[in-house]
Amino acid sequence: MNIELIKKTANTVRALSMDAVQKANSGHPGLPMGMADVGTVLFNEFLKFNPNNPDWFNRDRFVLSGGHGSTLLYSLLHLYGYDLSIDDLKQFRQWHSKTPGHPEYQDTPGVETTTGPLGQGIANAVGMALAENLIASKYNTNTEVINHFTYVMAGDGDLQEGISHEACSFAGHNKLGKLILLYDSNNITIDGPTKVSFSEDIEKRFQAYGWDVQKIDGHNYDEIYNAINNAKNNTDKPSIIICKTTIGFGSPNKSGTSDVHGSPLGAEEIILTKENLGISTEDFYVPNEVYDFTKEKITAGEQAEKEWEKLFEKYSSENDEAAAELKKIINNELVDYKLPTFEVGTKFATRASSGKVLDELAPQIPNLVGGSADLTPSNKTKAKNQNSYSVANPSGQYIHYGIREFGMGAIMNGMALHGGIIPYGGTFFVFSDYMRNAIRMAALMGLRVIYVFTHDSIGLGEDGPTHQPIEHLSSLRAIPNMVNLRPMDANEVAVAWDIALKRTDGPTSLVLTRQGLPTVDRSARGYADVKNAYYGAYTLSEDVDADLIIMASGSEVEIALKAQEILNKEGIEVNVVSFLSTELFDKQPDEYKEKVLPKSIRNRIAIEAGSDMSWYKYVGLDGKVISINSFGASAPYELLYEKFEITVENLVNSAKEMLK
Repeated sequence: MNIELIKKTANTVRALSMDAVQKANSGHPGLPMGMADVGTVLFNEFLKFNPNNPDWFNRDRFVLSGGHGSTLLYSLLHLYGYDLSIDDLKQFRQWHSKTPGHPEYQDTPGVETTTGPLGQGIANAVGMALAENLIASKYNTNTEVINHFTYVMAGDGDLQEGISHEACSFAGHNKLGKLILLYDSNNITIDGPTKVSFSEDIEKRFQAYGWDVQKIDGHNYDEIYNAINNAKNNTDKPSIIICKTTIGFGSPNKSGTSDVHGSPLGAEEIILTKENLGISTEDFYVPNEVYDFTKEKITAGEQAEKEWEKLFEKYSSENDEAAAELKKIINNELVDYKLPTFEVGTKFATRASSGKVLDELAPQIPNLVGGSADLTPSNKTKAKNQNSYSVANPSGQYIHYGIREFGMGAIMNGMALHGGIIPYGGTFFVFSDYMRNAIRMAALMGLRVIYVFTHDSIGLGEDGPTHQPIEHLSSLRAIPNMVNLRPMDANEVAVAWDIALKRTDGPTSLVLTRQGLPTVDRSARGYADVKNAYYGAYTLSEDVDADLIIMASGSEVEIALKAQEILNKEGIEVNVVSFLSTELFDKQPDEYKEKVLPKSIRNRIAIEAGSDMSWYKYVGLDGKVISINSFGASAPYELLYEKFEITVENLVNSAKEMLK
């Protein structure tokens, strides 16, 4: 290790970070200045990457969990050959730049995940390490064709967020030994010294999780190098390196204070800092010797990928079927599969029919990895052929996440980001609140993550209002790029799984019942084929010259159909629309929307056992929503539907009143 050039490179990172924040007049220079030494040693001496192919599958992953310190990552990416220029650094925090305020996945080459909401980057890294372990354990038969590390840099704020406890406990329990956490321990947060809110012993905390723990001076290059090297050599457990650093290192007047955390240093202080560090005071200056130095690493990265390609060729010659399968999942290709169908006359809770669909799909899709937040028997998420993942069985395709909903959501994001895995995970629908920000991040990043949310309404019954989701469908429907599927019978469940698996640009939720629902006879009275469900909403049962449209999702479609029968007998023509997904319906052409919801039919009623918020754009000013806008209650579900008036009788009476 050439310490002199490492130091010059680290100081260049500091200078670029200060300059970018100052030019934007916005940002966080403290973390980049404090962790520049650790980041430079990591990139130059350990991280395996090829900047000319940022998506090389066997690269090491690096996650900056404290995303507010983004200029650290941007400066390193620039110096180490990624497609990120000095001009890009000068556009920090500007409209549609490649250097947004927090790192954004797919916007910037080399950024592995979108970070900013503290703690989630750690959980993403856990998911990446889990994915590497799963894939390596399955495919590394006689050749280690999958073999890389996951590094995550995090600070005091990350470790204060509760999700860090969930994710790090999970990682320790599962002995994810190729996960290395570089902890920026600088004792400063926005409010001031961490002692105002944070006094736990991090060393003991991580030892209790089952991690290997080292403590170093984060500005001592030999200590940094030795600690990372030790962590790499100890793959029996995850590692944390507690790096004692000075926030804003090098600033004569602001280092070690909260003043440097989230505000520009100011032009005068930047000059003083650069003079103090012994570097040029010119803005955005990179010495040629630094470029020459980092170029060696770039060349080494290109060579590393070439060697891996040769290794993969050897692997393919010895394991042709496994190699072909591995190539498919690396390229994000979904294998062909066959969906089950369900006979008329059967009656299943949609959570149960989802379980039956999974029994069929799991053996067919090699990279489908399931799990649940300690609700496996209730969520019906474990397929018959799936074995549980564990230290003893690291190729198991089913993850026991424990009672860690938020952690599960962000870990699944990390698995999807890593690639090669299609993750799904289950919990009760009401607990989607616990993981909502992880869901939002999956939608923001466009990740194929599947949520199995069961016990979807007051239909779960006696557990009462703490477990009965009311506002949750409207809440998830409000998230951009989120698709929510609430199927009305078993065959719609199969369609829902097909939609979720084939959707590669964002997350999907399946919202499923506890109570049984009949499998609809679609040959009766001209009912529409279930294939129409792919449009999100469709006219399930249609009458010519209808007087009224009733629209519903999930279990309430059965109520709508029964009401239609009664109204038909009284000479009232009704169309029943099954709304599997409002989001998918909204994407349809106007011609299709007009066919399902003709503007000429202004008499419209929506019925759903939850909040009415997401229905008004469909029922219009003359329509009505039969819904629940209060919390539920503890009682048998049949009585709850009666008391909250989610009933055939109320629907029929509402229709008649509307048509007076």
